[in-house]
Amino acid sequence: MRGKRTATGAALVTGALAVAGLVFAPAALAVSPGSATINADCGSFGSGEATITATQDGTAATMTINSSAITAPIGLSEDSITSTLTLVNASGGTTSFTATENPEMAAGDPVQVGPLPGTVASGDSLEAYGGSLTMTVFGITITCTATAPQSPGPFVFD
Repeated sequence: MRGKRTATGAALVTGALAVAGLVFAPAALAVSPGSATINADCGSFGSGEATITATQDGTAATMTINSSAITAPIGLSEDSITSTLTLVNASGGTTSFTATENPEMAAGDPVQVGPLPGTVASGDSLEAYGGSLTMTVFGITITCTATAPQSPGPFVFD
């Protein structure tokens, strides 16, 4: 009988510690909104709607850009586009997200770059309008800019 009481007591202590761990665990950080839409002008390489998707893990954030309006002019291998997305911070300055990350794309496929990593601070409010996306493909630099503020609004980081 004594062994059962010890096992029951140990189970209760373990359960209480698990519940306390959940209560005191830090809340997951999140960026809001998780995605935003812009109208992008990439000059002679195309223009139209693009979606920027944001994620956050502490001070690390990533951005992924997709656009069916802007297409690959030729077939592109995986990780062949060097991209920098520069967003304007409402408190001043800019924040850049840079990487050589893209899926393989056939000529005419929608353009996708990212995830592009960068560093953010709690409270950062980042907007594409006033910033730019530069993509370098085979030594050719393509610069895209937003023609209006992003919708539904800037990315705000926890």
